[in-house]
Amino acid sequence: MTADFPDLSDLTPGAQQILDVGSELFYEQGIHAVGVDTIAAESGISKPTLYKHFGSKDGLVVAYLLNRHRWWWRLLEEEVERAESPRALAIFDVYAADHGNARRGCAFLNAAAELPEDHPAHEVIRYHKHSICDLLEDLVKEDAAPDIDHRLLANHLFLLVEGAFAHRPIYGTELVWQGRAMASRLLSGPGIEGQPARGQAGAPPR
Repeated sequence: MTADFPDLSDLTPGAQQILDVGSELFYEQGIHAVGVDTIAAESGISKPTLYKHFGSKDGLVVAYLLNRHRWWWRLLEEEVERAESPRALAIFDVYAADHGNARRGCAFLNAAAELPEDHPAHEVIRYHKHSICDLLEDLVKEDAAPDIDHRLLANHLFLLVEGAFAHRPIYGTELVWQGRAMASRLLSGPGIEGQPARGQAGAPPR
């Protein structure tokens, strides 16, 4: 986690209760639909406590997405650690698993669609997505041929898993498993047909 993000490791019980309740409401109902009055009422914690620990609703939204990132990252690390080669496919396995609090698809894409471009939460959203793409690149390097553009291949896998997960509320896990099968073929084949030479395609814009 970068130093620019708030430290959520030592929250008081009241602040943690606010974060837990706010996170559930933001994910289930949407960020704009949930106000601080609702969060205070549902959590049983006063609004002054919310403002004391998070500064504002915007600060709570940032904390919600940071917490969500850590939750996903723990799942990803655990699955990758026990996965067999090619371990890049473990990312798809995590996204296909029946996590009870992932039924509405990607919290980060949902938030990005709701929030204005200058909202501080966009930094967390970009950090989360680039972290996953970087992880995929590291895993691709373990199995892909050395003459393959590993970043480009990782970008393709990233688009497969992200696109499939974005449609989870509509199709369930079906597209994630289809994406996994396509990723397996990309990893076991000679690479991406027609891909440019190494160095001609870089990472997504940061």
